Amino acid sequence: MLEIHISYTINVMSKGDSYVEKTEKEKNELWEWTKALLIAFAIAAFIRYFLFTPIVVDGDSMMPTLENGDRMIVNKFSYKIGEPSRFDIVVFHAPEQKDYIKRVIGVPGDFVEYKDDQLYINGEAIDEPYLDAYKAQISEGNLTGDFSLKDIDPSLDVIPEGYVFVMGDNRRFSKDSRHIGIVEQKEIIGNTSIIFWPLNEIEIVK
Repeated sequence: MLEIHISYTINVMSKGDSYVEKTEKEKNELWEWTKALLIAFAIAAFIRYFLFTPIVVDGDSMMPTLENGDRMIVNKFSYKIGEPSRFDIVVFHAPEQKDYIKRVIGVPGDFVEYKDDQLYINGEAIDEPYLDAYKAQISEGNLTGDFSLKDIDPSLDVIPEGYVFVMGDNRRFSKDSRHIGIVEQKEIIGNTSIIFWPLNEIEIVK
């Protein structure tokens, strides 16, 4: 009888130990999953706020290049290590407390001028191939009216350091530097060229 009692006691203790080990293992697995999720969220937040962020095109000012409702990826890192280039498509904070998406036309040191639907930078004619298809559809008048940087701001001989001149591709229906003035580079969120939605219209635009 004594031997049987001892054997039973040992068996019960073994089951208890096994239960404790199983519980500890489940706790460890839960903690590992929690850590993995926290790390994933941290990486996603870092990418979202410091590298790339999605935006939705609101309005028709960049047609036909971009259409209302297009979803794009904004590269927020590119201008941390570089400067905006002419014809970049950029997203920036506008004076109306809104974010605008426009195309860079003039950079520091440029005198911007349009005559007879032709862009001139410092007196040199510059092609805008992204407008060719749109211009071909116009039956009357010019896409871009005549103006110069002096008409926008008489105090400017050229675009100063730290600023850019921006315009929408839909020149007749775009509120841009012709109306809000030159844009300070520190207000630029980043540049964009990738449409990722709608899926059937995924493309890289120029």
